Amino acid sequence: MRAANRGDAAAYRELLQAITPVLRGVVRARGRMLGPEGCEDVLQEVLLAVHMKRQTWREDAPLRPWLYAIARHKTADAFRARGHRIDLPIEAFSEALPAQDIPDPTQAGDMEKVLARLDPRAADIVRGFGMRGETVAETAARLQMTEGAVRVALHRALKAVARLRERMME
Repeated sequence: MRAANRGDAAAYRELLQAITPVLRGVVRARGRMLGPEGCEDVLQEVLLAVHMKRQTWREDAPLRPWLYAIARHKTADAFRARGHRIDLPIEAFSEALPAQDIPDPTQAGDMEKVLARLDPRAADIVRGFGMRGETVAETAARLQMTEGAVRVALHRALKAVARLRERMME
């Protein structure tokens, strides 16, 4: 690689002939699920990256880890680009993963339980914004309040909701 970086074309050709089988093995080991053609595509990307980035290799460092890092990253890039993932049916694991007997974690966060503990006007304002998507003006008109009063009431109601949720989670 040192000679190749200095412009020796014959040394560069020898380098590529020497590293290609090694890199092919690394890519195949890491990218088995890409299939033979996919692995060859990744190998070509690795070799191209080696060519394009060969000047970044430090001569005082070993070559193999530098090459392996490129192969590792290009293989990961290939998986990301192809959206490769493994889908396993949950039925295959349902017996091995028994459900633990714990309380339902969503029960404490049930918004209606929290809103039921607020005063009716505050609960109505929160429902208007959070559940019905009303604007400040719409809520103010519906409740015959000023927009400023609605904003203040909403702020106070949300603070009360946060306090209630904290107490319910304890």
